[in-house]
Amino acid sequence: MLGSFPVAADYAALLPWFVVAIVPLLILFVDLFFKDASAARRGVAVGLAIVGLVVAGALAAGQYPHEYAAFGGAFVQGGFSIVFSEIVIVATIATLLLSIGVGRSDQVAGTTALLLWSASGAMLMAGAANLMIVFLGLELLSLALYCLCAISVRSTARESALKYLILSSMASGFLLYGSALLFGATGSVAFAVLATAPVTPVLAVGAGLFLVGLAFKLSLVPFHAWTPDVYEGAPLPVTAFMSVVTKAGTLAVLARFAYAALPSDHAAAILAPLWVLAALSMLIGNLGALAQTDMKRLLAYSGIAQVGYIVTAFAGTTALGLRYAILYLAGYTAMNLGAFAVVALMARDGDAVVGLPRFAGLAYRRPWLAAAMTFFLIGLAGLPPTIGFTGKILILAATVGAGYAWLAGILILGTAISAYVYFKIVRVMFARADLAHVRDERSSNPLPWIAVTVCVVVTFALGLVPYTPSNVLPLVK
Repeated sequence: MLGSFPVAADYAALLPWFVVAIVPLLILFVDLFFKDASAARRGVAVGLAIVGLVVAGALAAGQYPHEYAAFGGAFVQGGFSIVFSEIVIVATIATLLLSIGVGRSDQVAGTTALLLWSASGAMLMAGAANLMIVFLGLELLSLALYCLCAISVRSTARESALKYLILSSMASGFLLYGSALLFGATGSVAFAVLATAPVTPVLAVGAGLFLVGLAFKLSLVPFHAWTPDVYEGAPLPVTAFMSVVTKAGTLAVLARFAYAALPSDHAAAILAPLWVLAALSMLIGNLGALAQTDMKRLLAYSGIAQVGYIVTAFAGTTALGLRYAILYLAGYTAMNLGAFAVVALMARDGDAVVGLPRFAGLAYRRPWLAAAMTFFLIGLAGLPPTIGFTGKILILAATVGAGYAWLAGILILGTAISAYVYFKIVRVMFARADLAHVRDERSSNPLPWIAVTVCVVVTFALGLVPYTPSNVLPLVK
């Protein structure tokens, strides 16, 4: 800062975010020149979005590992925020490949713009270093998703959007009230001030309410009940987007808050309830998935358990735990989006509900698709040679090393339960079935095959070479 005016470096730190936030305006403008419901209208909107995301990703990568506190420390650019932003960008590109636009042809430009604005909210959260920027990014992420969940003509989509709106607004209220108490206890919204403030009852309660708001966005038990219903009702690409991007943005805030914003002498006590929520999520998420036959609901419960694994890595707030959490998040992004891409290829319409019976005999009808799905499922189950196996081993090592052996034990138990969840899908795909009574639904969109191929490669490569940049410790100033 020069006096009270931002300098060029401040705007440069947010340049990738500016690209993702401004490209939607270009998409909406170009769409004005299309008057018919042509395929070109869809292709142009999605193409411009992907180009904009690629440019933003290249700009963010070019800034690594430069560290800079922009706008008086409100936004911190560094390895931490860049890695999370890249995960958001890659996940958004994969989401766009699942369907050539969401909704009718006259809605594609609007829905694509909303998707990008939601992604920009997650990127803003990745670099947020004060409470106001966190709330701004969270609302930018969420407001677009409320609309996207309701874009389908199905009544269940309206129901899912209403549930998400009401419950998410309540969670935002917890987060905002917690932020108000934190401000009241310290006189500042900056995380850097929170880290050096004396711990008072007001600060402790404020931190607790703030964590409740984040726990809802992460779908941690017991704040998870909305997730299966919203995932089921929302359009398939929107569900895939929510399953990764919302978690990535929120995990970035949680990591910065836990590692860099809490007074170090009292952080363990304040965060102790969070480890209990992680343990419950690993158990209840996997147990809830046992009875599911709809793929979106099953992957919703799977996501609840998977985020429990990632939060477990934060236990003890060690540097290794954070690196392994980011590694597993990258792997989960590939495995989960790959599974959603397979589901998209199994649907005639990207917005269809795909039940487990539709996978009957898939290995004999579409062997390559069944092989890809099996690979993603064994990864989610934590078996080699995938990042699911390597990531969980590393998380276990970090958790035990931090003194949380009981949490590592629950992770092992949850993984054992999840094996049945995922292998029941594998059994259905490889079991002999009367194919005459199975509707072989096929999507007319070939783009999900690109997502499937890339996700298979990433899932395998990260499993063999579990690399995480070392410059990923969160900074607040």
